[in-house]
Amino acid sequence: MAGNGGETTWCFSQVKGTLEDDVTEADLISCVEFNHDGELLATGDKGGRVVIFQRDPASKQCVPKKGEYNVYSTFQSHEPEFDYLKSLEIEEKINKIRWLKRKNQAHFLLSTNDKTIKLWKVSERDKRVTGYNTREEGGRPRDPARVTQLRVPTVLPADLMVEASPRRIFANAHTYHINSISLNSDQETYLSADDLRINLWHLEITDQSFNIVDIKPANMEELTEVITAAEFHPTECNLFVYSSSKGTIRLCDMRAAALCDRHAKLFEEPEDPHARSFFSEIISSISDVKLSNSGRYMMSRDYLGLKVWDLRMETKPVETYPVHEYLRSKLCSLYENDCIFDKFECCWSGDDQRLMTGSYNGFFRIFERGGGGGAGAGGATRRSELTLEASRDAAARPRQPLRARRVAATAKRKKDEISVDCLDFNKKILHTAWHPHESIIAVAATNNLFIFQDKF
Repeated sequence: MAGNGGETTWCFSQVKGTLEDDVTEADLISCVEFNHDGELLATGDKGGRVVIFQRDPASKQCVPKKGEYNVYSTFQSHEPEFDYLKSLEIEEKINKIRWLKRKNQAHFLLSTNDKTIKLWKVSERDKRVTGYNTREEGGRPRDPARVTQLRVPTVLPADLMVEASPRRIFANAHTYHINSISLNSDQETYLSADDLRINLWHLEITDQSFNIVDIKPANMEELTEVITAAEFHPTECNLFVYSSSKGTIRLCDMRAAALCDRHAKLFEEPEDPHARSFFSEIISSISDVKLSNSGRYMMSRDYLGLKVWDLRMETKPVETYPVHEYLRSKLCSLYENDCIFDKFECCWSGDDQRLMTGSYNGFFRIFERGGGGGAGAGGATRRSELTLEASRDAAARPRQPLRARRVAATAKRKKDEISVDCLDFNKKILHTAWHPHESIIAVAATNNLFIFQDKF
């Protein structure tokens, strides 16, 4: 596997979470996110919990470096609620986590469920104050009559404690379920998006937000599309993009108008009329959109594949990567079991040269961009594509190269291939994250977080 056209050899590093079969719904991981320097890795789950992992200091010192993380902090971010006006339960499930860039000793992150966004401060405390005049060591108030001398409090070392405290709560701004939050490059504002609206917030103001996109029609029967994902440009604070269920991506410029209902650019690939079917609109819906770290490119994930767009060219993607094209013949059964509505996420490597997204059967795909062009980009071919599996078998072979997996698209299959009919559609990889500077990846598989890295 190694050395095949510049292909990276990936090895298992760690797995977090129990590998038992008996897993509760609340333990299922619903989002994964590295912070800006990759020292911390956060996961959110359906039970409303956030677990933060910290890079093991020893794993960075050894040669070669290892991608190993230890539990740093665990806290309950959201609780289940009930909307009495609409008689609706509001799940505690964490939909998205976004880290703020670090400005001091503390870390800050945004987390959201369907309705409420919270800003959390995560800080360390390794000292304690002793020698108070007005209270005992245990914290009980002292009787003033018993205070006979003035004591000067002293600071002593103590066991390290990591505290997570909510600093801001941004609520009551979304009628529909929040699907995206994205921090602006100014680190002062952020956006939140639901099915029909995108709001702009200031991190210091919780009681008001500005509606910058509203696609809700006057008559809901005329509704033809919904917003599926939204993200700010990584360097231009006035630009953001949002995708829709009709397979389009709109680039908006906040300098043009306060309400960005008129987009600056529309990215849409013309549909082949000969390939149209009952499922065309469903599988063309974009489940995730991510701008590259350089800000020049944009990646979109629909049901069957990845597309890379150049922000300077709206007419068609410059690269196209099929993720699981072999499922096209299975769309009818995938529609019946609702798998066709699964929302797969995608991510860029730190150098923008590789892409990653998930599939079924515990599989995830890594594509290496060949000279800036994938399949369909002016005839250029990508250097490599790789299908790997997040499984217990990998966990049983630490630091061993992962075996590339292959799926047979037809009934005739080779010895090392897996039949499409044998795929487990309950084992789906929806959430992945890539370390911002190193070849370390995190993959969420049900209740487990797998961490892989390039060859040791």
